[in-house]
Amino acid sequence: MTPQAGSVLDLFRQTGAYLSGHFRLTSGLHSPNYLQSAIVLQHPRHAQTLGEALAGKIQDLAGGQKIDVVVAPALGGLIIGHEVARALGVRFIFTERAADRTMSLRRGFSLRKGEVAAIVEDVITTGGSTREVIDIVREAGAVAVAAGSIIDRSGGAVDLGIPRAALETLTVVAHAPDTCPMCLAGDPVVKPGSRPV
Repeated sequence: MTPQAGSVLDLFRQTGAYLSGHFRLTSGLHSPNYLQSAIVLQHPRHAQTLGEALAGKIQDLAGGQKIDVVVAPALGGLIIGHEVARALGVRFIFTERAADRTMSLRRGFSLRKGEVAAIVEDVITTGGSTREVIDIVREAGAVAVAAGSIIDRSGGAVDLGIPRAALETLTVVAHAPDTCPMCLAGDPVVKPGSRPV
């Protein structure tokens, strides 16, 4: 089953994964809306459906090249990255942040020179984590051919230097902390994602 246009966001709403309030995003920006992908992806049938749909888009972007591996940043990209890899029939590895906040491959994961990789994330706002993964792939001598996410919060504006696709593209209001109207009004900020405030 492939999600229809608009149905991805509907799925986030139906599962309680579309939140309203005052949130600090992974990028550091503040927003009145937050998409908690883990709430949707806790349901294996939704994870499978979204993974298959995203795998199809990524394969199209690869321009006929066979993808060898899917690489995702932890934590947000873990479940959807695994589901995309399963749909493509390839292996899946992930990057993690060290104590000094640098992203790296750990747990014995490695990439081979010339290996063709797709980068998968749950939600992209600025593309920062995805760019870090692309750099790791390239430093290993592998080739990053495409990137994908369930949600693109940038309205399509993020340029990763490689083709990318999303199942749903949104233009979401986001503010720098020093100009955030919710902060100026004294509303407490919440960080519901995987990184602490």
